[in-house]
Amino acid sequence: MNVKMADLRGQYEMIAPEIDKAIRSVLEHAAFIRGREVDELESELADYLDVSHVLGVANGTDALQIAMMSLGIGPGDEIITSAFTVFATAEAGVLLDATPVFADIDSRTFNIDPECVEALITPRTKAIVPVHLFGQPADMAPIMEIARRHGLGVIEDNAQSIGAEYRGQKTGCIGDIGCLSFFPTKNLGCYGDGGAILTNDAALYKKARMVSNHGAERKYYNEIVGINSRLDTIQAAILKVKLQRLDTYQTRRQQVARVYDTLFDKHPFITTPHHAPDRTHVYHQYTLRISEESPGKRDGLAAHLKAHGIPHAIYYPVPLHNLPVFAEGGCRKGPLDETEKASREVLSLPIHPLLTAHEQQYISDKIMQYFDRVVSN
Repeated sequence: MNVKMADLRGQYEMIAPEIDKAIRSVLEHAAFIRGREVDELESELADYLDVSHVLGVANGTDALQIAMMSLGIGPGDEIITSAFTVFATAEAGVLLDATPVFADIDSRTFNIDPECVEALITPRTKAIVPVHLFGQPADMAPIMEIARRHGLGVIEDNAQSIGAEYRGQKTGCIGDIGCLSFFPTKNLGCYGDGGAILTNDAALYKKARMVSNHGAERKYYNEIVGINSRLDTIQAAILKVKLQRLDTYQTRRQQVARVYDTLFDKHPFITTPHHAPDRTHVYHQYTLRISEESPGKRDGLAAHLKAHGIPHAIYYPVPLHNLPVFAEGGCRKGPLDETEKASREVLSLPIHPLLTAHEQQYISDKIMQYFDRVVSN
């Protein structure tokens, strides 16, 4: 069975006439940088997310760096974030000569644990960077309360959770500034690289726009040192088409997740994703925990799935604080017991809008087959 981790070709084929028309329109008017589709997408995203300002940029990593630069983060500053995330979250700070400080995660949601944040704050702390991981929001209310009490900025890494809601508010729009990635496999993905910055703060938006344009509000009148980071018009045109269907895609992902939940319900060695009651989960990933106490470990199951041609992924096998770049004092950290444990137990299964119940049953059957075998041995 040819199961796909993400079926990008299948998704394209369903909307090919509209995508092709949108691309052709850009080719005809030839405004490849800051064409009208970029402005339209920014406006449509602002409406969808109920946020005042959206700025398209080249990719999600740039979005993080621009957000930090807009808040004035630089040499000697510290940013508190999670070690259980993609490298870019911390890398953006390091590029500015800031130091990442890693707080532990909530064992259920995999998101930064607010109870672990406050003890890590020092006079050098400039911002908290919560990551809305796998499609589920971090617990933003206590994070915002801590940040306001200590005068800190909040940058939301919303690369994996566009459209998710925390207590009725879209993620990425709760803190001072939010960051999106439009990498092709994201819930809203383009056909290359792309990203965006979100904020309700007009001054921060103005600063971010300058930073992304070589530090200039007007061409040739550079006021600060910035970078060059712009969302291509062709990618914006593609995203405009796909944004119209984002809610449908999200609903389908949630339906797929519920089927998985039923298939693995009450399995003694498998924990299905936790869904916090005060927030929505848009399932960028469907991530199981395979108990370390089980007779068959996570890596054994991964090898079994590979042998049967079933795609899967481990996000993330090495917490950031254990990477060579940080292992010799390039970061500061608190106790990270839950982070370490999660890195040994997580395994993500295929999830996308075109995944069928038949394919999910096949995946489940192979997983059950693995545990039946290891238990019997």
